Amino acid sequence: MVESYEDPFVRISAMIGGDEYLKVARALLKAEDATDEEIASSTGLRINMVRKVLYDLFGKALITGIRVKDERKGWFVYRWRSRKDEVENFIENQKKKIAERLQQRLDYENSSQFYHCGNEDCPRITFETALEMFFKCPRCGQVVNLKKNDKLKKALESKITEIRNDMRRQL
Repeated sequence: MVESYEDPFVRISAMIGGDEYLKVARALLKAEDATDEEIASSTGLRINMVRKVLYDLFGKALITGIRVKDERKGWFVYRWRSRKDEVENFIENQKKKIAERLQQRLDYENSSQFYHCGNEDCPRITFETALEMFFKCPRCGQVVNLKKNDKLKKALESKITEIRNDMRRQL
């Protein structure tokens, strides 16, 4: 369980992947420059899971790995370190991606007309599909009518505005 007072690096890691990520992030904060084997030992997680988490966090630029030769064993190992300074950049990039996806969805909603039969179990369909189906629902066969999507469009606009305003405040 993530505590509200915990380091942002730990909280973000837990949001990304759950309990395994939480354990690995805590271990990284306790022991800077830890190997995957040391992390596995301290967390009780299998080495495969630890490596999966480490590679994912590395791919998201939240940790860094330094390749060093293990003097005892004679082969190369990675020593992992958290990049707590990158947490804010990661959050901002995620907000930007979400705002872009929401904008794409809003653009789609604005550029299309949708039809629906009124049955909650049936999907709404575009004008093109309705025309092909002779304005009959593909699932239940009832006549489809134009369905307004103003409520969805307003919700999307509101969320986009909220995220963009939040991003401006962070700068």
